[in-house]
Amino acid sequence: MTPSLNQLEEARRALDTPLFADLAGDAQVSFEFFPPSTEKMAETLWGAVETLAPLNPRFVSVTYGAGGSTRERTHATVARIVKEANLPAAAHLTCVNASKAEIADVANAYWDVGVRHIVALRGDPPAGETYAPHPEGYQGAVDLVAGLRALHPFEISVAAYPETHPQALSADADIDNLKRKLDAGATRAITQFFFSPETFFRFRDKVAAAGITAEILPGILPVSNVATTRRIAGQCNTAIPDWMDRLFEGLDEHPSARQLVAATVAAEMSRRLYAGGVRHFHFYTLNRAELSYAICHLLGLRGGAKA
Repeated sequence: MTPSLNQLEEARRALDTPLFADLAGDAQVSFEFFPPSTEKMAETLWGAVETLAPLNPRFVSVTYGAGGSTRERTHATVARIVKEANLPAAAHLTCVNASKAEIADVANAYWDVGVRHIVALRGDPPAGETYAPHPEGYQGAVDLVAGLRALHPFEISVAAYPETHPQALSADADIDNLKRKLDAGATRAITQFFFSPETFFRFRDKVAAAGITAEILPGILPVSNVATTRRIAGQCNTAIPDWMDRLFEGLDEHPSARQLVAATVAAEMSRRLYAGGVRHFHFYTLNRAELSYAICHLLGLRGGAKA
């Protein structure tokens, strides 16, 4: 959606004010977690959920793996968030290695525990393999969205790629696929992470030009380990600017300083997105709360009693 003249004027004023200046407090956030594989990781995850819950996120999502044990951990994590944290939880669901009947069983189980929001993805095959639909499964995310919509009135989010999905034939084909997912019944799209506000703004303009009016949430990945981020980015066609390596150089033995730099970088980008009219930010937390919480604080959000 194109910003109004008032929004553009607000953007100019926002860019003229310091990073720490008060904002209107009208930003909204959501957070993504991954299911823990050990008891210690479960404690870390739950600590992050409890820390971020007072920010009243619109939803929190939990990623999903194609394997049986990972699938079960995802379900257990989502169910606990719904029951104990009383937060709107979104469960990731993919097409990988699953028949339509198996996906229906998982979706029905989510519905039964109170989950009303699904993040529907094609999913990635195991490392080194090429994606192939299950012979009795969905061809991809478009069909998955339609199948979920037929099961229950889920709220459905899908993925978007500001720098184009690595397996897409072209940028235009990728946006056309996004449109088909939304036309099939998805509610909104959440973008892959990126490191330049202009990347998101250009993508938003292209999406609007394609006739897409659904909400597009920018995905924010606060970076504290450049090597890890570079590995993840390489899998999803995300460009990492050279200055990021230089900025974090020499901080390996200084974790507190690294955290401060990471929060400043992500907060500056989030502030520029806010200035450009963005009011909902989706944070890839990597099951750590501190960076996301700090950025939300700089965006004007304050942790209080959960609504």
